[in-house]
Amino acid sequence: MDPKMDSGFLTEGETLEDEFNVSKELLPEEMIGLMDQILCHEMAWHMGHPLSQSLFTSYHIDRLLWPEPKKLEEACFDRQAPMAGNGMLHVVFRAYCLSLIKCCDHAHRRIGAEHYYEEEDFVSNLYNRNLLSNFDGVQIQMLMDKAIRFTEQESQLDEALRRAILARLTLRQRILKAMELDLTLDKVNHIQLWKDCADLLPKIRQTQALGMPVEEAFSVKMQRKLASSVPPRPMVEITFGDAYAFLNNLCRDAGHVYHVLDYHGCSNLLNFTYIFQSRKPQPAIYVTITTLIYDDLAELVLPADTLLDPANGNVEAPHDPRFQMAKEMSGFVLRVGDPFLDIFRAICMNRSRARRMLSHLVLEWESVQLDAENLDVELRKYTGEKPLTEGGPTGTETWSFPLSSWAYYYKLRQMEWIIQLGFELGIYQNDELSAMYWHLSHVVGAKTQHIERIQTFSFSFLEVALTEASATQWFAISLSKLYTALSPFNLLPSRPVPLPYSTPELRHALRMRPFMQLSIPNVPSYAELTAATSITSRVEEGQSEASAKGQALAVLDLADEASKVGRKEWEALSKMEAQAVRCDNCEEWWRKSVKDVIRACIMCSIATATMKKGVTKAQGKPVRKCLQAEMPGDGKNYHDFWVVPKLTIP
Repeated sequence: MDPKMDSGFLTEGETLEDEFNVSKELLPEEMIGLMDQILCHEMAWHMGHPLSQSLFTSYHIDRLLWPEPKKLEEACFDRQAPMAGNGMLHVVFRAYCLSLIKCCDHAHRRIGAEHYYEEEDFVSNLYNRNLLSNFDGVQIQMLMDKAIRFTEQESQLDEALRRAILARLTLRQRILKAMELDLTLDKVNHIQLWKDCADLLPKIRQTQALGMPVEEAFSVKMQRKLASSVPPRPMVEITFGDAYAFLNNLCRDAGHVYHVLDYHGCSNLLNFTYIFQSRKPQPAIYVTITTLIYDDLAELVLPADTLLDPANGNVEAPHDPRFQMAKEMSGFVLRVGDPFLDIFRAICMNRSRARRMLSHLVLEWESVQLDAENLDVELRKYTGEKPLTEGGPTGTETWSFPLSSWAYYYKLRQMEWIIQLGFELGIYQNDELSAMYWHLSHVVGAKTQHIERIQTFSFSFLEVALTEASATQWFAISLSKLYTALSPFNLLPSRPVPLPYSTPELRHALRMRPFMQLSIPNVPSYAELTAATSITSRVEEGQSEASAKGQALAVLDLADEASKVGRKEWEALSKMEAQAVRCDNCEEWWRKSVKDVIRACIMCSIATATMKKGVTKAQGKPVRKCLQAEMPGDGKNYHDFWVVPKLTIP
């Protein structure tokens, strides 16, 4: 037998279970230590680790849950003498553990009802244990009230220890109340409860040193009692500091997420969800489609249009154009409902999964765009739309195509996010950054042109969207030119390992794969991308750099100009009101994000100026001796989407 594969394997002299008495009297210091240890295991579960390696390694938790209690009174540490012995153990610590288990039950049921990826975001396996789901939270709240009164009245308890225990009991009680309110969508009370939880956390941190850990109260041997087919795994142990930081973020985010109920339109909702999930560390959050889609169509492409008139649904005569419009629009909502909600589902995932889901989803939106285009043509019979004519009566006719324009706009946004998430996740190698920023500018350029076309028929929010697209496009051009100027001199750190089976053509195909099946915008070929991001005179060892230096300086001039324009556009965006940019519920986060992009623009300008000086200085000698380049490490960029190199002149 192999101890790594069989949890029942016993070495010589080893017992099946450690001899730990869960009914033994606890010192107040030990109780504080145990409360903090169990809290760490609870947070480890929320971080994505299995219960078998976290909470279910506790002897106290196991005794409460197994055998499965039929009545709440049976959930105790000693089934033979439920309340015998130490009151601090059987009244206070028991109530704390039961409340914690019930919190896990609420989290398990809430997450299980949502869209998530098993063992990537969350591990739901309960190993044939029941997390007190059959018992009402009110019963446990009553036990918590009793535990708090007992602690307050305990005369032999040191005052500092009393305050520490009371703080932990109160925190646990508030978390339980907040999680129970999750099902009611009671916004006001919910936000206040999570705020109260966050306000209590400093007291927990300050009194953590009073606790005395009880290491023997946890054991990996508890896995032998669980219904599991996986080999034994080591216990996951996170530090109290990590658990405290995670719980602090959870309390903050759990309160903030309810601002999503302040509905100010679909764009606000999408921006709130996207910016909320973009924050670091990423939140650990546990949110009628027709209204969403109609609001968004009205905002982007169909302001005050007859297609969205609610009165159309009241018309019952089939020959009436309004009846046909209502019928066709109802079918359109059914067609796009799932793909539209899938955008929200995707951006609520962890960042790697979000990018993967968006890469699949953008293909579905290609199909949505084609269907919407056919529907636009059909609806002209009922709306009486007249085309715009360019160049006089005999000129080209331009139709609005509102539904397909709306679909194309969201397809372009998803393409933009896919590329940007590649920068955030560090997918692209240093020698690919020039091409990928050029591709980003290409996609956002198509988005800019599309917005300008929509503006021919619509107004309002699109002015803000146009400013943001222009700012993104110019900054992407600037970084692409900067990396293009760096490329011939081999200044950037090389790949950590050689890639013997990789070629530039294959890497290009890999990066463009999510977009290859899209009709528009066109995907640049390898030759087009190379021509746009290369300096013809690439310097090899021992060759002259004169020609490459001249070309690099010309490219740097373009980079400098693009950086200045991009910074000006981002600064203009930062001065806009939150309502105008549709960030009413997340203004603080949005302004911080824009501020970080502006800082990245400034660093890009500095890097460009530094390289100009270095190349100019390197007359008659290699540029590598006059200029050094350093790439920022993980998490050290001013903004996750914008990777700006640090250049210095030695």
